[in-house]
Amino acid sequence: MASGKSFPAISPERFAPTPERPLRAKSRVLEHLADIQPHRHDWAQLVFSMTGAVRVSTEASTYIVPPSRAVWIPPGLVHAVTAIEQCDLRTLYLGPALLAGEAWRVGRVLEVSPLLRELVLALPALPDPTPAESAADAARRTGIEALLLIELQRARPLPLGVALPRDARLRRLCEAMLQEPGRHAGLEDWALEAGASPRTLSRLFREQLGTSFAQWRSQLLLAHALTLAARGRPMSHIAAELGYASASAFTAMVTRTVGMPPSRFFAEA
Repeated sequence: MASGKSFPAISPERFAPTPERPLRAKSRVLEHLADIQPHRHDWAQLVFSMTGAVRVSTEASTYIVPPSRAVWIPPGLVHAVTAIEQCDLRTLYLGPALLAGEAWRVGRVLEVSPLLRELVLALPALPDPTPAESAADAARRTGIEALLLIELQRARPLPLGVALPRDARLRRLCEAMLQEPGRHAGLEDWALEAGASPRTLSRLFREQLGTSFAQWRSQLLLAHALTLAARGRPMSHIAAELGYASASAFTAMVTRTVGMPPSRFFAEA
């Protein structure tokens, strides 16, 4: 987790879906590097930020997403949230009957359309007990909820998750890379910091994650680069922040990894 100030989850039970209100909204501002500690609940959750990038972590994966993306968390999945920068966090809590089907039983990243964003903003974000609604307000809320569910079902899934290992040594290394991906470029330097041999770490990446160190790091860098690009950072700044000596070296990595130049990748992703 990040080294900033930590916060426990704020009374999620006060926003718990009920048969009468199966869809609830919550909002809060997280300061830079603030954590919402690992927790779980019996309902599904959609997490995204109106401003600022966030990292959502589970036991098996971590998702680094800019404001135009959201993370779907199925019921019962332990998860934590870290603010990569100050963010205006929005959360939807959904009763288990609202979105059924196999696709909704696993965590994933979803595209947030402009309409979906505005619908979430329009939902009342009030904990229980909520003030009494007028008939007109209740009808408006019900209409927003119905359209929001339709838009959520249309949301495009995106392969932006980064797998995490179970091995404690490798997990600590991956967490360090997540916090500061540009600190070292090669496995040898990371191995020295982790107190393990490059050969051992290379074997663990293959056994635990089914990939090489270089491939895993490329996916991590792409996720971070996407959040920086979403904030309008120029390519040279993105390359420097991620530890590349030049924008051309960074461009070569992106092109090699995803088969297209960064400008096209960021536009499509």
